[in-house]
Amino acid sequence: MTPATPDQTWVQRNRMTITPILFLLPGLLFFIVYVISPIFQSFSISLYEWDGLGQADYIGLDNYRELMTDRSFEVSLWNNVKWLVLYLLAIPAGLFIALFLNQTVPGIRLYKSLFFFPFVLSQVVVGLVFSWFYLPREGLLNAVLGLFGAGPVNVLGDPGLATYGIIAAGLWPQTAYCMILYLTGLNAVNPEQIEAGRLDGAKGWRMLWHVVLPQLKPATFIAFVVTIIGALRSFDLISIMTNGGPFGSTRVLSFLMFEKALSEYGFRMGYGSAIAVVLFLIMLIFIGYFLWQMWHDERVARR
Repeated sequence: MTPATPDQTWVQRNRMTITPILFLLPGLLFFIVYVISPIFQSFSISLYEWDGLGQADYIGLDNYRELMTDRSFEVSLWNNVKWLVLYLLAIPAGLFIALFLNQTVPGIRLYKSLFFFPFVLSQVVVGLVFSWFYLPREGLLNAVLGLFGAGPVNVLGDPGLATYGIIAAGLWPQTAYCMILYLTGLNAVNPEQIEAGRLDGAKGWRMLWHVVLPQLKPATFIAFVVTIIGALRSFDLISIMTNGGPFGSTRVLSFLMFEKALSEYGFRMGYGSAIAVVLFLIMLIFIGYFLWQMWHDERVARR
């Protein structure tokens, strides 16, 4: 880097600072226009009663008050909690599959391809496949249960089982995604620390917990964030497999938002925006916590 001279312009003297800003500026503008701005617009619309076309009437927080007494909102919120808790099973499942695939054995590339395959499938395809899998008479699930003398189970037709059936369908590709993250992280694990752990007598679970997992924190953070976002914005699988049924038992907040704002049930843009704001705040709390935890861990590590 050549030193600055008095006859250089301000741009020339600061080009090392200006250049990266110029490269980032288009992406920053897109982020502001298509992410930040819609967030504030959603909150603004949630304060109105509006059908999307006619006059918008300001009603303050009435949409949020209505949410507190809406049975559909309560069911959807509870279903989102189920999605959050059970969807996180994809993270340990992806980790253990990655540990299994991170071996040098014959045919390991074939196994990796088979486990990677669900990740490249569209959610619509996954929903259709599992819908056929759950068919009461012709489905593979009931065919297997029949071999053990168990009666047919109508998973998607039972209000008590339908949500869990959809979550199981979503876990299939989500586990594959977490597996890919951990496989990438395992390639960056420091072999010297592994060897040092072996010399200290660490093996099995102790090696995994004290040596391997601390080096996989970045992959774990991304897996948590992506899995939580996927659980909270689950829509396509529900739309394909049950369309919110039976009797509205599989609705989640994103699907209820669609029904209230854009479907034949209402065109209530303000009410749908209120649901979107609640969903955004839930995501913000979870992701903000993980960001703070990661920042705190890095500060402790630097001391």
